[in-house]
Amino acid sequence: MENVNQQEQEVELTAEELAERKADMLKFYTESIPYLTAQLEYEKVLCEIDEARFKRTSINYQLAMMMNPPTEGEEEIDAPTPEQERKLKTQ
Repeated sequence: MENVNQQEQEVELTAEELAERKADMLKFYTESIPYLTAQLEYEKVLCEIDEARFKRTSINYQLAMMMNPPTEGEEEIDAPTPEQERKLKTQ
């Protein structure tokens, strides 16, 4: 019901009222641009920080893996051997 009333109000606007609303909207958006630009820069910097953290963590992980190779008692996880492969049940 509110949408119908809202549409009726928009239809009843005069040309002057419509021009005034457009001017108000333009003013609002123009005044908001500096804040949105600042937010965009902030988000870009956060993204760069996250990328740097990911790279650093990835490098540290790779370095740790190279410095600590698996011992003879540990098995590397590779493709399963034929004995380990699962077989389907037959009926």
